[in-house]
Order: sequence, then C-alpha cells, then structure tokens
Amino acid sequence: MNKDQVIDACYTIINQKIEQVNLAIADANQSLHDDTKSSAGDKYETSREMIQQDLNRYEQQLKVLHADMELLRRIQTQKTESSKAGLGSLIQTNNALYFLATSIGLVSLGDKKVFSISTASPIGKLLLGLSVGDTFTFNCASQTIIGLY
Repeated sequence: MNKDQVIDACYTIINQKIEQVNLAIADANQSLHDDTKSSAGDKYETSREMIQQDLNRYEQQLKVLHADMELLRRIQTQKTESSKAGLGSLIQTNNALYFLATSIGLVSLGDKKVFSISTASPIGKLLLGLSVGDTFTFNCASQTIIGLY
C-alpha cells in the first residue's frame, strides 16, 4: 500500500459523502416545495423553518467536504518527502497506520486499515513534527513511529 492508494480511497469516501449530502439536499428541497399552507399557519411555518435549517446544515457539510477534497488535491500535488510528520504524511507505527490529512476516520484498503486524521485532532497534533523512531502516548497507549512516507 502506498500514499496514492490512501489518497484515492479518501477521494472515494468524500465523493460518497458529497453524493449523500446532495441527495439529502434534493429531498429537503422537494419537501420544501411539497409543503403547502393547507395545514395550520404556525405548523406550516415551523415545518418550513426546520427544513430550511436542514438545508443550511447540509450546505455547511458540503463546504467542509469540498474543502477536504481541495486539501487532498494539494497533498497529492505537493509530493514532498520529509523526515518529519506533517500534513500529507503516511505514518506507520507499531500499532497503526495514520494519514495526516482530513478527519475521515477509518479507511480500509483490502486487509489494511488506515486512520485518516486531521492535523488539528488530538492525535494529529501529537504526530506533527515526529520522526521515525520517536515514541508518543495517546489514550494511555505508547506507540513508536517505524515508517514515514
């Protein structure tokens, strides 16, 4: 497994999430369109407001997902190797494999599992700047970095 495979898997996951959010937006817009004033006025207004709040939340989710896509594009084009963990690093420890990019979570590639994490996450902050051979403790578990890609 290499970093490009991890990035491709992250793209796939984000694209699936974008598709789900777009479907939810379409459903909410249809509900908004179908909602009629045949019911009592206050109930109608409350229903429309709740749908609008859902739409706002979906639009915010889309912004975050598009920002994640842009971040992956930047990581993919930078292609710089470093001896220290940073944005875009694939970090192999004695316990897990981490990809410092976006907060996708668990990414499965065949029998391999990678945790895609943000540099702003607690473990992401711990990993930043570490090198092969460095040890860190997270959730009471000590891990040693054995590979940095």
